[in-house]
Amino acid sequence: MASSQGTSHIPSLASPTQRMHLIHVDSVHRWMEDLRYMTEVECMCILQSKPISVDEDAQSELIINPEHTVRDNLQTLLKRALIISSELTKMFQKLEKNRWQRVHSTAVRANCHVRSLVNEYNSFTRNSPPEIQKYEKALLEKCMELTIITERCIHTEDEYFLMSMKDSIHEILTSVGESFSHMIDMALANEIQVLVRQIELSDNMYTIGTAISSLLGLTQEGAHLCRIIAKEGAVVALFKICRQDCFRCLCAHALRTLASICCVEEGISQLEKVDGILCLADILTDETNPEEMRAEAAAVVAQITSPHHTFTQHLGSFLENMEDIVTALIKLCQHASSGEVFLLASAALANITFFDTMASEILLQLSAVRILFEACRDRKRVDTPYSKDQVVTVLANISVLDHCASEVIQERGIECLLEMLFEKPSTSNPPEVAACERVQQKAAVTLARLSRDPVVAHTATKLNCIPRLIELCRSPTERSNSDSVLVACLAALRRLAAGCPESIDDSDFQQLIKPRLVDSFLLCSNMEESFV
Repeated sequence: MASSQGTSHIPSLASPTQRMHLIHVDSVHRWMEDLRYMTEVECMCILQSKPISVDEDAQSELIINPEHTVRDNLQTLLKRALIISSELTKMFQKLEKNRWQRVHSTAVRANCHVRSLVNEYNSFTRNSPPEIQKYEKALLEKCMELTIITERCIHTEDEYFLMSMKDSIHEILTSVGESFSHMIDMALANEIQVLVRQIELSDNMYTIGTAISSLLGLTQEGAHLCRIIAKEGAVVALFKICRQDCFRCLCAHALRTLASICCVEEGISQLEKVDGILCLADILTDETNPEEMRAEAAAVVAQITSPHHTFTQHLGSFLENMEDIVTALIKLCQHASSGEVFLLASAALANITFFDTMASEILLQLSAVRILFEACRDRKRVDTPYSKDQVVTVLANISVLDHCASEVIQERGIECLLEMLFEKPSTSNPPEVAACERVQQKAAVTLARLSRDPVVAHTATKLNCIPRLIELCRSPTERSNSDSVLVACLAALRRLAAGCPESIDDSDFQQLIKPRLVDSFLLCSNMEESFV
């Protein structure tokens, strides 16, 4: 009998047809896309300083693709920049380990990629700005210096020399990284300016729409690019589109892009400067506007009022328009035609209740408790744990008001809150699991706050909220091992026990109610299995 070790390295053979089935079309397509960025090092070393042609027109024919769009240019820059950043990171790592051969080969690759990036960028800009040319020159010189120095290091075993070179290489690498970052930022800004000018100056719907799509795509590349987009005037240009009736069909698209840009402080600051809040209020309150447009405006409001931001203090004009915005948002929740529209409107409301406590008073006056509980019973509007998370966030924040309890009782809201305590993910998808945890936690928080009212405490006890809260405390799997759910449930349980002590068994009282909260928490958080 052959041992498993003897056969482990023998690949299984397959027929040509079977092998073809192993190749996924998307993977091949991705490989072909990436191939042009992964050049052969030896070839590039030979060609890097040799002109293809002295004839300018002939050279252009070989290098420039006439179909290049600004979006193509930006994607090319971003892909090449990612590769170069990766190579520089590898070089730092290899340098720390004194792996000189690897340091040199990585330096050669980085040098080739930098030259390719510079050539590519100059090919589609024809005449790059002087500031960029300055960084290009410095970057190319530093990369060549890096290649020469690292080559010297692989031809010696003198430890003293290598250690002295290590500091020099580290210094050059740092300089290369800084020059590279500056050059890429300016190149990206230069291309983004082209898109912004297209939005500002063109009267062609297709051209403007394509430019907006390109900006939206770039916002998905991360916060750093969003900052550049905001600084280059995109927020101003997009709000101009939103304010002109002739571009009404592009407004929703522009608002979606604005919501992405405003994930950074620079975007929100620009929005404030161009009276963006007033524009959003006008869009939301005009019920003749398409629902899609109002939903995208709600998304911008949700973004700029996010409690995760630490820089919302300068949104002074928001307070001036808050009542109109809140009124429009609760109406959008009430009449939403889909779960997506409801999610955007309710997310904006949830964030606003964190942003200013006056919003809770306004919502109570607008019968928000009734509207939100009605929505929870409508699967067309509230169809995911993400929507329920927004609803229960609003309820938790307005439940601090004394006169909220009577409305919750009137709308049979305790039943809905109990259902939320049973919220469970349908998949193991981490975002969905986290959303379900938030729903359970906030439902427990809302119950605890509302149970200050004896009528609420009695109703919750009568509906068997206490057994479910105990189960969540004692069974880690029921709460997806969430400590925040455990703390909220212990707090709610103690509040209900204070009003209805007879509804708690003695063993539960001794373990979950009588000890200090931290002791009960430690007891429950160490339980492996439920013993309810």
